[in-house]
Amino acid sequence: MSSLRLFVAVLPPDAAVRELSRAVARLRALPGADRLRWTGSAGWHFTLAFLGNVDEEVLPELHSRLARAAHRTEPFPLRLHGGGRFGGRALWVGAAGGIDTLRLLAERADAAARRSGVPMDEHRRYSAHLTLARSRGADTDLRPYVAALADFEGTPWEVGEVALVRSNLPGGGAPGERPRYEVHASWPLGR
Repeated sequence: MSSLRLFVAVLPPDAAVRELSRAVARLRALPGADRLRWTGSAGWHFTLAFLGNVDEEVLPELHSRLARAAHRTEPFPLRLHGGGRFGGRALWVGAAGGIDTLRLLAERADAAARRSGVPMDEHRRYSAHLTLARSRGADTDLRPYVAALADFEGTPWEVGEVALVRSNLPGGGAPGERPRYEVHASWPLGR
């Protein structure tokens, strides 16, 4: 039986990605930026629930439950906003707008996975973030990048769907290779 490496996500629209790309270009010009592993704009997303390797036999139930979760969640406004860091490990851009609804959608995605039989990690409070870069070592000072993102305000958009995304890990071992993401399925929000 084969499995797919999956996560549930909200994907920003192209206009939001273009705005963020311009801000990231300025970050990449800062001293030391070459010591970070930058995520590609094609992979930018807000992870709602990381499912890991999911057996294909679970997919019909998972699809049904995620469709129900999406149906029960009304579309909501969101925008990229500010930035932050997880210690010296990861740099991210945050979100503003319908954060409570985004958090609710994350909880529903997690519950849908659990009820479908996907073994989920310990549940923790959802923190809306889109990862921009990861450090190559623990001693990286990400504070200048967070400061540079402090005034970043993206244009609002309406989140209208949730996506189940397949993560294809790099297999070649080439330096700088990144995972490739493809939308496996998606469902519109609301009735």
